[in-house]
Amino acid sequence: MLGYSRFDTDITTKSTAMKQAIFDHLPPATVIGIWAVFGLAPASLLEQGWLFPLVAFGTMAFIQLMEFVHERHEGWRITGKEFATDFFYMLLVIFVIGALVEISVDGPLAQAKEALGIGTPWLMELPYLVQVLMIMLIFEFGQYWMHRFMHNNDALWSTHAPHHHVTQLNALKGFIGNPIELFLIGLSVIALFDFSPNAYPAAFLSLGAIAQYAHANIKSNPPIWFSFFFTTIRHHSLHHTALSYEDTRCNYGNSVILWDRVFGTFKEGESEVVGQDDRRRLSIKEQWLFPITFFQNKRNSEPAE
Repeated sequence: MLGYSRFDTDITTKSTAMKQAIFDHLPPATVIGIWAVFGLAPASLLEQGWLFPLVAFGTMAFIQLMEFVHERHEGWRITGKEFATDFFYMLLVIFVIGALVEISVDGPLAQAKEALGIGTPWLMELPYLVQVLMIMLIFEFGQYWMHRFMHNNDALWSTHAPHHHVTQLNALKGFIGNPIELFLIGLSVIALFDFSPNAYPAAFLSLGAIAQYAHANIKSNPPIWFSFFFTTIRHHSLHHTALSYEDTRCNYGNSVILWDRVFGTFKEGESEVVGQDDRRRLSIKEQWLFPITFFQNKRNSEPAE
């Protein structure tokens, strides 16, 4: 009986270790899968337009479901109310904020580029994966500095703070925020470059997948060859910590943690306790009005002369 008990324990231990190894490799496997889909897809399939949303929504649904399979923290377990809010913001970012960025920034930049005769067609001659990584690095370079400025400027912080008022992390929490911040964080100069048509969706969908894993309540600790370059839940949970204000001023990379390493803002560690100020969950109305209330409270707290 003792031998059987030890045998069962060994089987359970090996099964648990195998499950953890699988989940540790889910983020890189997802990214590589996205790269493979668009790298191998024929031009005719890309032109039909349905592949991008299929992969995008399929990836988001998969990552969200994985929270129920292997959760990281019980306190972050998603509720119906949390999911409804996350889903609302996901639709807002994709269909409204994305359209506004395209109309007001990306479209005009592309038109100005064409009018001025600016072109980088040589980029399309580079290997596919090189193009994908270049798009990711260029886009995240802008996001890194915008995010960092948001933590060091009152006006920008007033738009970003609602994102730090979330009291748990879940797959779609990266979409949560004041609409002004969601617009600003989506700005880039990618429209000024010429990359292959299949490189753009591969880059942006893999950036999205990495950001979703970095917010997800999944017990996953990707290998160092992945986490050295890309953001993980460990890096990002520390950025959201409620335990130390100084620790929130690190790990700004939404998807590419490499820029934090380059510019000296990377910090090792993680935090289960996340949130801002009194860690009270804000309603959507409070999130949208936060910049106004932020400056009202700031003015009211100033000593009278």
